[in-house]
Order: sequence, then structure tokens, then C-alpha cells
Amino acid sequence: MNKEKVAILTDSGADVPETIKDQFDIKVIPLKIIFKDGEYIDKLNITAEEVYKRMSKEIPKTSLPDGEMIKGIFDEIKSEGYEKVIAITISSGLSGTNNMVRIVAEDYKDLDVFVLDTKNIGIGSGLSAVEAAFQVDQGIPFDEIKANLQKGIEKAKVYFHVPTLEYLQKGGRIGLVQSVLGNVMNLKPIITCNDEGIYHTVAKVRGKAKSVNKTIELVEKYAAKSNKYNLAVAYGGETALEEAKSVREVLKKKLPKFEHFFFDQVSPALGVHTGPGLIGIGVQLLDD
Repeated sequence: MNKEKVAILTDSGADVPETIKDQFDIKVIPLKIIFKDGEYIDKLNITAEEVYKRMSKEIPKTSLPDGEMIKGIFDEIKSEGYEKVIAITISSGLSGTNNMVRIVAEDYKDLDVFVLDTKNIGIGSGLSAVEAAFQVDQGIPFDEIKANLQKGIEKAKVYFHVPTLEYLQKGGRIGLVQSVLGNVMNLKPIITCNDEGIYHTVAKVRGKAKSVNKTIELVEKYAAKSNKYNLAVAYGGETALEEAKSVREVLKKKLPKFEHFFFDQVSPALGVHTGPGLIGIGVQLLDD
């Protein structure tokens, strides 16, 4: 089979599992985290744990990678002999990364670049990159992969339980999530991205345990539409690790038809907006 030379490019906010990234040589554009003492590069010179530790004293900002850094990655892709690129980014409704990648890509006339706006965040976005890597590896033609990924946008979801909305509020990423009343009444919102790729609340549940259970229930309901799916659990910091492990075990029992099950910590950049203690569950339907 004559495989095309296709590179996969994504951004660090898509939380592509490390194993997949390494196996398929997925290129990652790192987002930036800005504290008063300087800029840090997501996952390269700062970990999620370090971000959470510092957040009690200072909530940092996140910013787009600069054009020069993205150019450098495109140059690397070219020098490695790739002719085509599938670039998969987090939602344009939450970040300017998608637009930035499009602009830089225009300068590379000899690379055929397809940029996908997943309308999603975190592993919800990363599951599209995983699917792209699998399809490239199978030798599926470039145009077919593009069509498959476009169709697949509405087949991937991530549901987040966050202990507090404080960080989403302070980071200006609150979207359509209502916050004030929730904090007063111990209501824990479960957040996903809507069709426009903006955060919105799908449920509000009183208390943490019920909120996590409700998140699992929403995933079950969504996965029930398909006979096979990929699952993922993402957690925010060491404080959420044990709970994330038990969520993984519950999901394995309740949804045994999964093809792949990923488990990882969210990127530091995403952690800035959600704070410690996050539990996120990603689900991707695989039926045609």
C-alpha cells in the first residue's frame, strides 16, 4: 500500500495521550502559561502539579503560542519530508490557536494543510487527533480522513466535574456556565462544550459525589448511541488521582464495549482554567 506522508499536528490543550503522541510522532504546539515571574511553556518547563501549587497565591493567565513557534514546528514537519498535515486544535470558541495555525499554514504553499476546529477541549479534542493518527497509520487516503474527522466532531464529547467555578470565572472562560448561585448552594455544575465549542452547563448537582456520579451517567447515556467507542478519564492534579482511578473502574464495568481507554492528567494550561480536583470523562463514538 502506498501510504501518503501525513503529519499530525495538535496543541497541548488537546491533551493527546503521551503513549499515542510518542507512537505516532504527533507534533504538539504548546500553549503558554504566564505568571508574574515569567512565561512557561505548557508541559515543557512547567507541570500541572506546579501550576496547582502556585495557584493559591497567584492565578496565572494562558496565552497562544506565538507565530514563530508554530512556524518552527511547520519547518520541522517540512524538513522531515511530510507533504500533508492534519492540524487538530481545541475549540476556536475557547482559544485563538485554531486561527493562528490557519494563518501560519497559509505561508506553506508546498504543504497541503487541513486544519480541524474540534469545537472541543482537553481529551474531547484529543480523541480526534488519536483517530487521525490511527487512520493515517491504516493508510486511509488524506481526503477521506479529512471527511471522517469533520463528521467525527459531533461524535466526541468531554464532560467535566469541577469542584469550584472560581478559576473558570477568573480566567474569563466561564462561557455559558452560570456561577454565582452555584457556589452558595454547593451546586456542582457538569460542563461540556456546546455545538459552537463554548463551555456550557449540562447539569447541576448538589455535592461532589453526586456530581461525579451524574457525570458518569451522562457519559453512559451518550455512549449508548453506539456499539463501540473510545473512553478517557482526565484528572486535575494529585488530589483527584484516586477518584479518577475509581471512576475509570466504574466506567470499565458500565461501558465494556470500549476499543481504547486513555487515562492522564490534564495539561497545565487547561488546569489554569479548571483548577485542581477536576474529573473529566471523554467519550468518542466509533460507529458510522
